[in-house]
Amino acid sequence: MLKKTWFFHLVILFVTIIVPPDLIAQTHPKHEMRAVWIATVNNIDWPSSPNLSVDDQKKEMIQLLDLIKKYNLNTVVFQIRPAADAFYQSSIEPWSQWLTGQQGKAPEPFYDPLEFVITECRKRGLDIHAWLNPYRALKDTANLTDSNHVTRIHPEWFLTYGSTVYFDPGLPQTRDYVASVVSDIVHRYDIDAIHIDDYFYPYRITRVNFPDDSSFLKYPRGFLPEQRDEWRRDNVNLIIKQLNDSIKAIKPWVELGISPFGVWRNSNIDSAGSETRAGQTNYDDLFADILLWQKNGWIDYITPQIYWHIGFKVADYTVLTDWWSRNTYGCRLYVGQAPYRIGHKAATREWRTSKEIVRQIKLNRTFPNIGGSMFFSGKVFRKNPLRLYQKITRDLYRYPSLPPSNSRIVPVIPQRPTEVKLEVNDGSIHLSWNKANNTKKFVIYKFRKGKPADMNNPENIFVVTSESGISFPLNRLTDISKYNYYITSQSHTNTESEPEYFNP
Repeated sequence: MLKKTWFFHLVILFVTIIVPPDLIAQTHPKHEMRAVWIATVNNIDWPSSPNLSVDDQKKEMIQLLDLIKKYNLNTVVFQIRPAADAFYQSSIEPWSQWLTGQQGKAPEPFYDPLEFVITECRKRGLDIHAWLNPYRALKDTANLTDSNHVTRIHPEWFLTYGSTVYFDPGLPQTRDYVASVVSDIVHRYDIDAIHIDDYFYPYRITRVNFPDDSSFLKYPRGFLPEQRDEWRRDNVNLIIKQLNDSIKAIKPWVELGISPFGVWRNSNIDSAGSETRAGQTNYDDLFADILLWQKNGWIDYITPQIYWHIGFKVADYTVLTDWWSRNTYGCRLYVGQAPYRIGHKAATREWRTSKEIVRQIKLNRTFPNIGGSMFFSGKVFRKNPLRLYQKITRDLYRYPSLPPSNSRIVPVIPQRPTEVKLEVNDGSIHLSWNKANNTKKFVIYKFRKGKPADMNNPENIFVVTSESGISFPLNRLTDISKYNYYITSQSHTNTESEPEYFNP
C-alpha cells in the first residue's frame, strides 16, 4: 500500500511541477468553488477591532468584498456565531463581543451585519455561506458573558474542557437548541448555505478526559460503558441529521456544508483510512463520522481542511486529496487550503513561496470529484503574501467562475430576465432588465461580433450581479459595434436560465 502511494505521489509531482503548465490539460472552469473564510472570532478577519465605528466596520467589509471579487473568488463563508453569540440580530443569542467590544451590546447606530454582508455580496454576485460553531459556547472561561447568554440561562447544558466551555453533545436539549438557532437563521436570511467547521467534540488535551459522564449515564440510548466513543459519534450524528432536516424543511435549496479536520482516519488504525499518521483524526478524536453523513445524504458538501503541503510526510496534501476524492459518496467536495502559511519565514521551505497554492489548485483540478477550493482566511488576501494575487490571477483564476450547483439539491429553474434593454448615452452603456421572483443573480456575457456566443467559456463572463441594471464606460473594449451582450438568470440552486440578448 505504501509503495503505491509513493508511486502515485511521484506521478503527481511530475505532472504538477516538472511538466510545463502549457502542456498540462489546464482549463478555466466556468463552475468552480472559489471561497474564502471570513473569521470573526478574536477579530481574525473582520472587524479588525471590536472598537471600530459602524461606518468603519462597513468600510472594512466593503473593501474586503471588493478584494475578494478582484481575486475572481465567488463565495464568502462568513462566521456569524463564533461562541453562542451573534453577528446578526437575534432574539435567541446576544450580540458578539468581537463586534461591539461587549457581549449583548448592539451596534450603534444600529445595523444588522449579516444582512449588510448579504446585500453587499449579492451586489457583487458573490454567494454567501453562514458559518457557525455548534458546540463552542465560551472560547475562554475568562470571557465576560451577557445575562442573556445561554450559559447563564441553562448552566446545566455545559461542560468545561481546558479553558473553553462547550455545549454537552450528549444532551437532547443541546441538539434542539442549536437546531432552533440554525432554523432562525435560515428562515430570516437569504443565505446559500449553513457552514460548520471542525469543532465537534474538542481536540483532545493530553491526559484530560472529556467530562461527559453525567450525560452518558442519563442518556445512554442503549450504549454500554465500553461503547462511550460510539455513543459520542452518535451524538454528533444526531445533531447533523437534525440540522439538515431543519434546514430543508424551511428552504430546501439551502445547503449544509461541513469543513472537517483534513484526516478522517489513519490507515494504521483502519485500512479504509488514508496513508497518513495524523496525531488526531475526525473519527477517533473529534467523534465526527464524516463518511456516514456523506453516505446518508445528511450533508450537501464537504471541505476537508488539508492545510499541509504537497509531500508533507505525516499528512501529504497529494495523498489526502486523492483519498477524499475517492470517498465522496455523491457529496460535493471542495478542499480547504492554507494560504495563511505563506511567508518568507515559514517553518517549511514549501510555504516560502506562493507557488505551493498554485500547485495545489492545479492538483485539485486533476480530480473530477474536487469542485474547487476554500481558503483560510480573508486577511491573507489583504496581505497578498509573496505575490499570491499575481500568481493565481495570471492563469488559474484569470477569469471569473460561478459556484457549482449541487446534485443533492432539487434544482430551481429560473425565469429569463424580462424587459431587457441596452441604451447608450453620455459616453456610457446602460443595461437594464426586470428580475423574476425565483432569481438570485444575473450573469452578463460579452461576445465579439461574428464569433459564436459560447456561454460555457468563462472568458466571456462580463459581470455577475443581483442588481437590475449596470452602467459602464463606452470604449474600445465595450463598443456595441464590436460586441454583443447577453444575460441569464441564476436561481438559488445556481441553475442558469437560457440567455436573452441585449438588442441595441
